[in-house]
Amino acid sequence: MSKNGPLSLGFHTLVVVFMMAPLVVVCLVAFTPENTLSLPTSGFSLRWFKAVFERADFIHAFYNSLILAFVAASLATLIAVPAALAITRYKFPGRDFLNSLFLSPIIMPHLVLGVAMLRLFALMGVNGSFAWLMLAHVVIITPYVLRLVIAAAIGIDRSAEQAAESLGASRFTLFRQITLPMILPGVAGGWLLAFINSFDEVTLSIFVSSPSTQTLPVRMYVYATESIDPMMAAVSALVIALTAAAMIVLDRVYGLDRVLVGKH
Repeated sequence: MSKNGPLSLGFHTLVVVFMMAPLVVVCLVAFTPENTLSLPTSGFSLRWFKAVFERADFIHAFYNSLILAFVAASLATLIAVPAALAITRYKFPGRDFLNSLFLSPIIMPHLVLGVAMLRLFALMGVNGSFAWLMLAHVVIITPYVLRLVIAAAIGIDRSAEQAAESLGASRFTLFRQITLPMILPGVAGGWLLAFINSFDEVTLSIFVSSPSTQTLPVRMYVYATESIDPMMAAVSALVIALTAAAMIVLDRVYGLDRVLVGKH
């Protein structure tokens, strides 16, 4: 064990460096005073962050992404929580099929889903609608909530629920005061993962969004096809900061080990 210790530590360090290096470089480029994608060699500047906040199209796209991710993650949670409790606690015909159906969007390429939903929405005459864009996001992010809630529901001790039920507690009271607090770390972690994935989603959104419902990742993609300058790095740095802030808040409130591992 001790012989493999330094080797294992070195391997994990390389993995972390490999994953974090691009993010660090992007954040450094965001502070460059130059007009090209280069590291700030002559000092740091906030000019590109200022340029982002002066672009009305980016601000509008950011609010679209924020509202879309918040509502879609909340709807996905409302769907995933009862589904997870039903899958983990009851045996009924089609349970495995239902579980596979809910989890299927996580393994299906978003390009395929985007083309399919584009065709479906076009036939229905609702292509470009913000509500249907939200529905598309709910479909692809529900598996993230479902997986964490299932992990949380499997690991809880049901003796407290049985005691409350024997004392005459209603199903709603039982869920609100006993079950929900016990699976809350999984619910919160699932909601956060769903929010982040919805906020960052670009492939599917390209197909089912319109100019008025364009999200921030789609706007960044369109801008990158027109010109590449450090403003893209500034937007990316802001998104990284937003994601990091959300993870820090979740860690302070629940603890990431409890949320992601399912401990209570």
